[in-house]
Amino acid sequence: MLQSILTPGSVAVVTGGAAGIGLAAALRFAEAGLSVAIADLGEDRLAAAAERLAAVAPKGSGSVMAMAADVSVRADLEALEAAVRARFGGTDVLMNNAGVQPGSQMFGPAENWQRVLAVNLWGVIHGTQVFVPAMLERGRPGLVINTGSKQGITTPPGDPAYNVSKAGVKVFTEALAHELRESGKPITAHLLIPGFVFTGLTARGRTEKPDAAWTPEQTVDFMMARLDAGDFYILCPDNDVTRAMDERRIGWAAGDIIENRPALSRWDPRYADAFARHMNAP
Repeated sequence: MLQSILTPGSVAVVTGGAAGIGLAAALRFAEAGLSVAIADLGEDRLAAAAERLAAVAPKGSGSVMAMAADVSVRADLEALEAAVRARFGGTDVLMNNAGVQPGSQMFGPAENWQRVLAVNLWGVIHGTQVFVPAMLERGRPGLVINTGSKQGITTPPGDPAYNVSKAGVKVFTEALAHELRESGKPITAHLLIPGFVFTGLTARGRTEKPDAAWTPEQTVDFMMARLDAGDFYILCPDNDVTRAMDERRIGWAAGDIIENRPALSRWDPRYADAFARHMNAP
């Protein structure tokens, strides 16, 4: 099915598309001959990204569109959808990727919580609700890719607002996948779950990629392979964490409920030995 979607003449929209995973994905779509629209904030960033896309697109700048949009504002996404429809005829691939991570504490500034939830969660909801009905009406094979996070599954301590936002993206995308499946239309939803990826969001002042991190390009390569395989949960490894390690960590997190352990027992010193045995078991 992927080959029937990622073909010249199809149209991809990527939010957060001026840098990081979003730009890497947009470049892959452009190289495949799709018309590509990216949305982000920052005119200079958008212009630079559009130049890179035009350089790899078979039809050059004629198949590239860049538009400033704040995904937390539904009207911005409505304007984006209308502009894409006017320019390219509609959307076949929607990647709700825009995200922020300013840091948060349980009792920290309310503005941080509001911004993270507005962009990371409401941005995905807005993007889906604005674009997908028209994609369904279009009647063509399509994809919706929502960028989640492992932090939305294992919910480690330290940044609760981000965890809440990404846990919401997971639940929302699961519900979307079910609804699309029940619709009988040839559109599927997928949850991208990156590992440690070196981007502007994760750099935190570093200028060189840590050895443990993947590049955005590696992440998108993995995403494309798993989309081709039909995966819903696109659980990405990195240079430090294997899929087997992720599976055990996720299994332990679910086990907190099943075994009636304390919340986030992985980080409770009383369970340190049990968690180590769990990770090292044959």
